[in-house]
Amino acid sequence: MNNDTKLNILCLKIKKLTLEMIRERGFGHLGGSFSIIETLTVLFGKIMNINPDQPNDPSRDYFVLSKGHAGPAYYSTLAACGYFPEATLMTLNKNETCLPSHPDRNKTIGVDCTTGSLGQGISQAAGIAYGFKIQNKSNRVFCIIGDGECNEGQVWEAIQFIQNKKLDNLILLVDNNKQQVDGFTEDISFKYDFNKLFDSLGYYVQEVNGQSLKAIEETINKALEVKDKAKVIILNTIKAQSLPHYENKIASHHLKLSTEDKAYFQLYIDEFTNEMERLANEMATR
Repeated sequence: MNNDTKLNILCLKIKKLTLEMIRERGFGHLGGSFSIIETLTVLFGKIMNINPDQPNDPSRDYFVLSKGHAGPAYYSTLAACGYFPEATLMTLNKNETCLPSHPDRNKTIGVDCTTGSLGQGISQAAGIAYGFKIQNKSNRVFCIIGDGECNEGQVWEAIQFIQNKKLDNLILLVDNNKQQVDGFTEDISFKYDFNKLFDSLGYYVQEVNGQSLKAIEETINKALEVKDKAKVIILNTIKAQSLPHYENKIASHHLKLSTEDKAYFQLYIDEFTNEMERLANEMATR
């Protein structure tokens, strides 16, 4: 139970830090960041073989955020896990920062792969996993792509390659939040049935509630047990989930904060802080 509580506290902390960072900058990718925070929490807090004190450990697991615009959530996760001071988050996208708008492996401690141009992250993840496979290394690779990102042909080329090479050391996670920059994905491009698509390509497919830490952890662990087969997890999420005022609103993709927005941000920051304190006190009295 204590481990579950710690994971919940970590998730709340990442949400709080992400809001504080975007508020400090005055604008940022809110919706797509919040739809993956639970997944990042489970990966970095429970699943991945990583050590913030040795970020370049050659035996570590690798993480690739193909939807690089969700960098704020990624950076907050790294800070919350101890890769760099939390105060660094307040420099997001400012001059001489180590936290650019999109992840850059040459600038940010803990970032394994530079991403930004949609579609390229999954291709790099496939290459990294293939490299580990042919070298008989035990490193695992975890890659998050967006449903809107699946507009890119390069994504499907990588998906075919992953299955062709049976890269069972790669876990692909699709953030199916049903929106992209211009609107709902089914209106802009296509209403994807990811389960059928990936199943037809021979993948081991699972779908999970992308807001449930426990369900995400159980689903990833099941996928890790599958061998000699490509694997994908469809995260059923909501853009800007856990922020009711912004959920499913197109404007949340990249939000420029108004005075009203700053008030809402403070409301949610206070809620997350209070819940963190409650859980910490509950854990201390057990």
